[in-house]
Amino acid sequence: MAATAPPGVEAAFGAGGDGALAGLRWAVARDLRLAMRSRAELGVQLLFYVIVVALFPLSMTPERNLLATMGPGVLWVAALLASLLSLPRLFATDHADGTLEQIALSPYPLEALIAGKVLAHWLTTGLPVALLAPLLALQYYLDGESVGVLVAGLLLGTPILSLLGAVGAALTLGLRGGGGSLLALLILPLYVPVLIFGAGAVDSVRAGLGATANLSLLGAGLALALVGTPFAAAAAVRIALD
Repeated sequence: MAATAPPGVEAAFGAGGDGALAGLRWAVARDLRLAMRSRAELGVQLLFYVIVVALFPLSMTPERNLLATMGPGVLWVAALLASLLSLPRLFATDHADGTLEQIALSPYPLEALIAGKVLAHWLTTGLPVALLAPLLALQYYLDGESVGVLVAGLLLGTPILSLLGAVGAALTLGLRGGGGSLLALLILPLYVPVLIFGAGAVDSVRAGLGATANLSLLGAGLALALVGTPFAAAAAVRIALD
């Protein structure tokens, strides 16, 4: 049976297009449109991030050095949890209504389509988290250089969270009941290095050592994730659809 493109693909980018870039563009545009239709869900994720970050200073002593020391770790942990909270919507809805099977049958490479979905996930989850970080960092008394490194680390690290999360979401696709718990168990250990290097970059700056090493490791991790995770997620989706 000949592969058929999902509804709207050919109209958006031209019939017969089978390039990876066209598939990436289509997946990003589609998922962003769907995300904008569920603004309440996006708002809940960002509100969760803000509340988690804001609650810690209220439960601690207002001593400046203590807050500045714990601030980067709190912001990173909250970003990690916000990313994890939104991961199930990457594939679950499309899988439930049969759209994911049509996407897998499209003339576009499945790896490019999944990369587009991950990019849309980061644009609606990771990027807002990074943009909100400077404002939330004020309550932790971080200086300007530390805030700049924090944002740079989040811009490098949150895409890794989305890419790794896509693999976990694909591996747990179709599971009922405990799928969310299993997803967390699979992904959280992989998130630990990102958390360490991201928060460690700010700590290094505050110690006068510079953040080059930590940011370079995050950049290297992002490059590896960009190369490998779309293929791993695509393989897991194909297995789930068989």
